[in-house]
Amino acid sequence: MSGKNEKGEYAGAGVDYTQIDPFKQTMIGVGQRTLTFPNARGVTVRSDILHAHGTVFMYRGLMLCQTTEGLGNKNWIAEWMYQNAGTGRTYYESIGIDTALMAVNDLIAQGAMPAIYTDEVAAGESEWFADKKRAGVLAESFYRVCEMVGMALPAGESPSLKFLVRAELPVKSAPVLSGCVTGIIFPASRLITGENLRSGDAIIGAASSGIHANGISLVIKRAMSLPDAFLTRLPNGNTLGDEALIPTTSYVNLVEALLEAEVNIHAIAPGTGSGVAKVAFDHRPYRYVITDWIPEIPPLFRFMQELGVSLHDCLTTFNWGIGYYIFVAKDEADRVIDIGRGAGYDLLQVGHVEEGRREVWFDPEGITLPPPGE
Repeated sequence: MSGKNEKGEYAGAGVDYTQIDPFKQTMIGVGQRTLTFPNARGVTVRSDILHAHGTVFMYRGLMLCQTTEGLGNKNWIAEWMYQNAGTGRTYYESIGIDTALMAVNDLIAQGAMPAIYTDEVAAGESEWFADKKRAGVLAESFYRVCEMVGMALPAGESPSLKFLVRAELPVKSAPVLSGCVTGIIFPASRLITGENLRSGDAIIGAASSGIHANGISLVIKRAMSLPDAFLTRLPNGNTLGDEALIPTTSYVNLVEALLEAEVNIHAIAPGTGSGVAKVAFDHRPYRYVITDWIPEIPPLFRFMQELGVSLHDCLTTFNWGIGYYIFVAKDEADRVIDIGRGAGYDLLQVGHVEEGRREVWFDPEGITLPPPGE
């Protein structure tokens, strides 16, 4: 069974990477032309980072990294549950965690450790901010993630954008959440550029807690076709809404433990957009062979299959239970797994890199996956 190039169900749900990626590439091209502009102030931007999940720059010998990420549509589900579940909860207990970790988990892929986070909560009307209960729960979830990863939240922005932000009904209002994280790479030798990725490398997968924050549009589309929508019970007893709102896993302690142990990390790929296909994130001609996988697929993903989402769409949309990938030399794989498990992570060698056409061969299901954006 092989993958197809036609647009999948995720595109039909409103997220079409074949349309988004050209815009991204245009912005990357413009950005590359600006890299020397800060030189007059003694700031040097590194242009040799092959897997740029963030911007690495230097000032007077200090190496910093910065990246910006948004949450996407996950808090729409929290708003739906707040309106309809009748539990008295706001369902924002983990939304700040999800929002910040979208940026933090990207930042650490360069070997940086987070230090400063600034957030933006942009609503369609001022009334959204007036709900003190929800505001308090969201703010506390930001506090929890800052405490979890060791960063400060000294400032942020809360605009009311009447003419720009509109929630899809039946949700009355839902803000757009995003933020910027700045981290430090110290010593500078911990910088991960991705240039050392090579044929023969082992691919180590770290388990996810569930959907994290990618593929949400497809989940919303499918859930809203059900009689009970997000109150539908899954086989494990959780509602669909509760399962979708399980907080994202932080991989900060994993990366920090590997760096402290001086593991030579060749590359890191956060398992975000494009699902399992994200493994083929490097643009060089490498084939990524997935030979093993976690034994228990998160129940939300299996439920999506039961609702008729094809396996191909599942694997190119959802993380399928692996939220982070570490690429190291083959002889380092066992040590990485031991260190990671010691730091509290469930790790597994899921495959290897080889020369060939850029694609992912997912052997557990006998399916070929195209690289991100294709």
